[in-house]
Amino acid sequence: MTRAPLFNSPLLLGFDRVERLLDRVARSSSDGYPPYNVEQTGEESLRITLAVAGFREEDLSITLEDNQLVVRGRQQEDDGSRLFLHRGIAARQFQRGFVLAEGIEVTGAELDSGLLHIDLARPKPQATARQIHIRRAADLPRQVFRGKGSGSV
Repeated sequence: MTRAPLFNSPLLLGFDRVERLLDRVARSSSDGYPPYNVEQTGEESLRITLAVAGFREEDLSITLEDNQLVVRGRQQEDDGSRLFLHRGIAARQFQRGFVLAEGIEVTGAELDSGLLHIDLARPKPQATARQIHIRRAADLPRQVFRGKGSGSV
């Protein structure tokens, strides 16, 4: 099933990257594990908190791939020395991705009481305006096109 492009208007130029990001978000895992919060901690700061009970610092990795923050967790395999009568706490691996806006920076991460906190900084956007110079066509060099049949090589 193909979907219609969101940004197919001729007035929306250069939004193909945004559309690819939206596709990436739609494809990301809807598993719901691990649960997470995203909170605004200041005017230009955010915090992602993931519930990663049972994972140690060495079981977790955080990477920034293009504009996607990827958190992975993989617990060490059980050596078989324990005999479980009931196993309700799953030892499973996970991968959770977050697409970050342009300019957002990861400032740090901390594991505290089974919660992984990832701090982000969102700098204020700079308002920019610039004047575009318009040249006269008479001042531009003329290009001569010599196609087939013009007698030139």
